Amino acid sequence: MTVPVIALEKVEKAFHGVPVLRGVDLALKHGETCTILGGSGSGKSVCLKHMIGLLRPDAGRVRVDGDDVTMLSEEGWVALRRNFGFVFQGAALFDSLSVLENVAYPIREHMDWPEERVRAQVASSLESVGLEGIEKLMPAELSGGMRKRVGVARAIALSPRVILYDEPTTGLDPANSRRIGGLIQKLQHELDATSVVVTHDMDLCFEISDRVALLRDGAIVLEGEASALRDRKAPELQRFLEGSEPLLPAWSDPDRNTQENESDG
Repeated sequence: MTVPVIALEKVEKAFHGVPVLRGVDLALKHGETCTILGGSGSGKSVCLKHMIGLLRPDAGRVRVDGDDVTMLSEEGWVALRRNFGFVFQGAALFDSLSVLENVAYPIREHMDWPEERVRAQVASSLESVGLEGIEKLMPAELSGGMRKRVGVARAIALSPRVILYDEPTTGLDPANSRRIGGLIQKLQHELDATSVVVTHDMDLCFEISDRVALLRDGAIVLEGEASALRDRKAPELQRFLEGSEPLLPAWSDPDRNTQENESDG
């Protein structure tokens, strides 16, 4: 059996004594796009943060390429994150840095490259997201959709094996949501990357996904191939589609990024 690229095994996490994840099991295959569905505030982003070591489980295990990284030191995670790209919900650009410096940030953190190579890699990453020649612009000069794509360019600057997307279409209009969906598919194929997307956007989910997992009550309650689940009448999925899933549970993640109202004007 092929070893999963990332595996969450019985992962539990609580904030301020309130359980959020209650034994999450999820294994991710090389080269697939897996979408984690769930209502707003259901713990989807908490799952992502465990995959990249930004949060540590209270119980359970996290594995990368079969290796148990649950208790890995921060120094160990810094080296491991070289293989990950993380697209934050609000893009999380540094407002005081140009587009060039924002996209170059992970390169400068992890690699000792000459400046010419850094700039060439930044240009290549921006070209991949359809934003050639904007290196000198500041984040305040970008529309919401452009900020999202610069965030993606930064995430792929080191050609990661795994790309994690946290609510990538939040705040975008339908046209830009479709653009982001197409970009996720394009990069997954170009980089042969494993992509994990957390969202409550059903259109995006079924556009991009190979596999879908539904997070409810702190656990994965439904998982399967996206093509099969689209037509499946599973009660758990029907409740989510009909909007009867709770949207605001009685907890909040203090590390959660504030949502931004973004549109591409």
